[in-house]
Amino acid sequence: MPTMESESSIISRAEELKSLANEAFKGHKYSQAIELYSQAIEVNNQNAVYWANRAFAHTKLEEYGSAIHDATKAIEIDPKYSKGYYRRGAAYLAMGKFKDALKDFQQVKRICPNDPDAAKKLKECEKAVMKLKFEEAISVPESQRRSVADSLDYRSIEVEPQYSGARIEGDTVTLDFVKKMIEDFKTQKCLHKRYAFQIVLQTRELLRALPSLVDITVPDNKHFTVCGDVHGQFYDLLHIFELNGLPSEDNPYLFNGDFVDRGSFSLEVILTLFAFKCMCPSAMYLARGNHESRSMNKIYGFEGEVRSKLSETFVELFAEVFCCLPLAHVINKKKFVVHGGLFSVDGVKLSDIKAIDRFCEPPEEGLMCEVLWSDPQPSLGRGPSKRGVGLAFGPDVTKRFLQDNDLDLVVRSHEVKDEGYEIEHDGKLITVFSAPNYCDQMGNKGALIRFEAPELKPNIVTFSAVSHPDVKPMAYANNFLRMFS
Repeated sequence: MPTMESESSIISRAEELKSLANEAFKGHKYSQAIELYSQAIEVNNQNAVYWANRAFAHTKLEEYGSAIHDATKAIEIDPKYSKGYYRRGAAYLAMGKFKDALKDFQQVKRICPNDPDAAKKLKECEKAVMKLKFEEAISVPESQRRSVADSLDYRSIEVEPQYSGARIEGDTVTLDFVKKMIEDFKTQKCLHKRYAFQIVLQTRELLRALPSLVDITVPDNKHFTVCGDVHGQFYDLLHIFELNGLPSEDNPYLFNGDFVDRGSFSLEVILTLFAFKCMCPSAMYLARGNHESRSMNKIYGFEGEVRSKLSETFVELFAEVFCCLPLAHVINKKKFVVHGGLFSVDGVKLSDIKAIDRFCEPPEEGLMCEVLWSDPQPSLGRGPSKRGVGLAFGPDVTKRFLQDNDLDLVVRSHEVKDEGYEIEHDGKLITVFSAPNYCDQMGNKGALIRFEAPELKPNIVTFSAVSHPDVKPMAYANNFLRMFS
């Protein structure tokens, strides 16, 4: 008769898997680490450390919903295991749920009263919650908020004689201006706020006039390029233009959301994209991502960067303009392009997306939330989101959506991929991500997709990261969040 595996050999096999997972984690191979921690949990699911470690790996991949689930499991197994509360608190924090985070860090302090690191993080969390309460107390309801843009007149702002940077003559943004601005940005010079106001205000007018779902027509023998998340990686954005040409009427681009946050050159990225939009609206299409929102910008660096490089007024102005960004695009009535993904219900038509009132901060549920936050899953049907917002949708959901709308492909972004892209759902869904070596640590490639009309066969080009000045990612992020990154 076969003998049952002894308890000690089960424990040692699980520990071996945990050690391999730890090595993968140290090498920034977070997906591999998750897989190995999962194997360790299968062998021994009553070890709180495995669950907490897997929670940490999920956090690194921005899968905060999964991180909260795993950390909670660690706490259930061992209610006195401080790292369980610590990991869950960090995930809550990354989602902007400061009050939930505070409860967990209070618990860490109770368990480890003499730990200076726990005391420091609790203090920072308390400050963040107090700041949030203060902001809530003085905030004006969105319905009563007056437009900052409507009160601005960039023409009245004087340009000092000593200013030597790029200038816009009159009201027209030209290619020469954009090239000069880019050269200035490369050497970390700032654009004069007069011209920054002009670019952002003109972009706002262009975006406001668009529907929530924009139809794009690519004539026969012409091409169209779709890029994914750039996340403030300005020097990688310039590399895209070196590889694929500058945006123009004959070389149009769609940047599919998440232009800002994480990377510390987000202002340079957004002003460059907006300037190309002003120069030639049909050369540059822009979609909203989940990071084009106040709550994300407050945590992940864009707000701090804008305040540091320009002013508080620009913080408000960008928040307004982000609410004008369209939510989705359709190329030649066949390719559906959206930042996040599909929906929690079947039967959604393109007309339903076009009808979304997008001029607001993203809600926490509904169609607008789902286009910004959802992710594909390999299994059929729908499941909970690993991010804790939106949902996961399977290949059958993709197939039905495409059939219902006479489309043949979903292109989306929103997720780091090792090769810069991934083809899933029987070839009906492509993820494209254009921030190589994301956050200077993921080691991934970036990618872009070129569609040639009339076939519109996706031609995927991948590229590696280029060097940039020594400013770390998240340099302007929420102080507290930097403690965990």
